[in-house]
Amino acid sequence: MSLDWIYTAISWILLKWHSVWDAILPGVAFLGTNWDWILAIVFLVVTLRVILFPVFVKQIKSQRAMQALSPQIKALQEKHKGDRETLQKEMMELYRKEKANPLMGCLPMFLQIPVFIGLLHVLRRLQPTNDLKDIYGWTVGQFNSATAARLFTAPISDSFATGNGTTKIVAMILVLMMTVTTYLTSRQMILKTGWAADPQQKMIQRLMLYGIPASLLFSGFIYPFPIGVVIYWVTNNLFSLAQQQWVLRKYPPPPMAGRTSATATAGAARKNGGPVQDASKGGLLARFRPQPPAPEPKPAVTKANAPRPGAKPVNPKKGGAARRQG
Repeated sequence: MSLDWIYTAISWILLKWHSVWDAILPGVAFLGTNWDWILAIVFLVVTLRVILFPVFVKQIKSQRAMQALSPQIKALQEKHKGDRETLQKEMMELYRKEKANPLMGCLPMFLQIPVFIGLLHVLRRLQPTNDLKDIYGWTVGQFNSATAARLFTAPISDSFATGNGTTKIVAMILVLMMTVTTYLTSRQMILKTGWAADPQQKMIQRLMLYGIPASLLFSGFIYPFPIGVVIYWVTNNLFSLAQQQWVLRKYPPPPMAGRTSATATAGAARKNGGPVQDASKGGLLARFRPQPPAPEPKPAVTKANAPRPGAKPVNPKKGGAARRQG
């Protein structure tokens, strides 16, 4: 199957943004960097993330649905412990009934894989020795400009594996940034949503948290990833961190099942800017905790002050006022 349509689409978006920034910053090369091409890659990310935003919202909603099903999933695990086949059938039936999809959490990443492959292919072809000046919609001038583009004097089509000197330093820093931001993106999501109860979903979470960053770190130094592709990945991760923060605030996770009333009270006090009180512990916190006023002791009922049989009930407030007046 030919992927030329992907290469052409990526090239079209990249070249459109380059024409915009080339008009704004014509011939600007500050700090050994051609900012028109760097910003074109950055806004390629912005364009794709805007397009994929509805999918990202669906991902968050699907994760919320999975969280809501967590007690039922745990009950099924206890009920069918040791019977993996029946457990899987029951869980699939639960997902179908509640319209939840445990694989939805990976959908945005899967949809970006063709973009990554397309950009990787295009940037790896940006070599002066290649005769691709008229392919994927590139003009001769655009091709020559892109092959000469630099980030801190390192060619954006070069990589750690193929470069030397400054190129290796720039590529190494970017690969480390790519690894760290990939880890932080997954960690942010898991901290907000919690670990899944479904073993399959939990395995996917572990893969995204540890497996993908480790593979990127290894392949970033071994495989010839062009610097432009690593710029794309780092920018995409930073955009994801900001986007997740906004969406997770707009769609907060449901309360955790094991949350105690004391924890909820502390969370409410923190939110309202008030003092955090620990209802389950004493110590130093108890010294600064405002104590409620002690209730007035009720007088003991004795034979002397007991009401007489058949007497009308006396209002204690009126009785107290009459005594004060007397």
